[in-house]
Amino acid sequence: MGLRFGIIGYGGMGGWHKRHIEKLEGMEVTAIHDINPARVEAGEADGVKSYLHLQDFLSDPNIDAVIIATPNDSHMELALASAACGKHIICEKPVAMSSAQLEEMIAAAERHNVVFTVHQNRRWDKDFRKIMNVLQSGEIGEPYIIESRVHGPNGAIFGWRSKKAHGGGMMLDWGVHLIDQLLWMIKAPLKSVYCRMRRVLKLEVDDYFRVHMEFADGLMAHVEVGTMCLQPLPRWHVGGSIGTVRIETFTDEGELTILKRPAQHTNEPLVDTGAGPSRTFGKVGGVEVYRQVLEDPGTDFLDFYRNFKASVEDGAELAVKPDEVRRVMRVMEACFESDRTGMPVVFDE
Repeated sequence: MGLRFGIIGYGGMGGWHKRHIEKLEGMEVTAIHDINPARVEAGEADGVKSYLHLQDFLSDPNIDAVIIATPNDSHMELALASAACGKHIICEKPVAMSSAQLEEMIAAAERHNVVFTVHQNRRWDKDFRKIMNVLQSGEIGEPYIIESRVHGPNGAIFGWRSKKAHGGGMMLDWGVHLIDQLLWMIKAPLKSVYCRMRRVLKLEVDDYFRVHMEFADGLMAHVEVGTMCLQPLPRWHVGGSIGTVRIETFTDEGELTILKRPAQHTNEPLVDTGAGPSRTFGKVGGVEVYRQVLEDPGTDFLDFYRNFKASVEDGAELAVKPDEVRRVMRVMEACFESDRTGMPVVFDE
């Protein structure tokens, strides 16, 4: 029979889920639910049972699991109702409006014995996996700084994502992904978070933020997201004791640079920097570096669905665990608190 999905919210992400699930053996989308009659009609046109009313949808015996792809403020209510009807759950991110809401969702899933996970799909991004592979290889020595950015060039933040009541803003929309990537990749406990947010285009919600994170092993990480950056910085920049990694965009191959022989003292003339000279950033002797394009990590984001199916059918360990989601939610809440007070938030992990 396979795993039969119902999708709640048949907009952009709901349709995206349907198209990709259809590529997988042993999985199918059998129904959708949306409160918008036009989207119900779209579901019917796409050949699936389509419901305008939630309870009719959740009563359908041909749905084993639901995907919640609605605005953020509706996630908890829909997850609780789905769990009560015995449906396994994939929830879009951010999972909820607060970690307190998340606790209710986790408790409901446990109470009704259903699998519950969150679509943190950016763990399968090739750019991210390239960075993680380099760090795990030790090729750049001891990392001291990781910079992760997403910059939009035109101030585009539309619809419910621009509304505070619906859980809009860049921290909840993209910060949840970039913070999740770092926390999943970095094994050291988190020590502190300092965050500043801006409403550059005078919106209700943040359209720019910058987070500084410090970890127990001394590693620092910067996370930055903005929607009005006409000359964006690289997607990734990572510095280590003997090397540097840089990736420009989501699809850029990226480059690894390794120091093979360090600088030697030189009597070369100081370099002119305009209003004064510099030896530190001038010409030095003996330096040798090795450069290489980063290897394709061979990731497949469809593994998220395969893992969910294995968890439902065979009890396999979830790729995205509720405890990991809980940690990300708490860090985002710390970011909002830090921005409110202007002070770092200290963690004791």
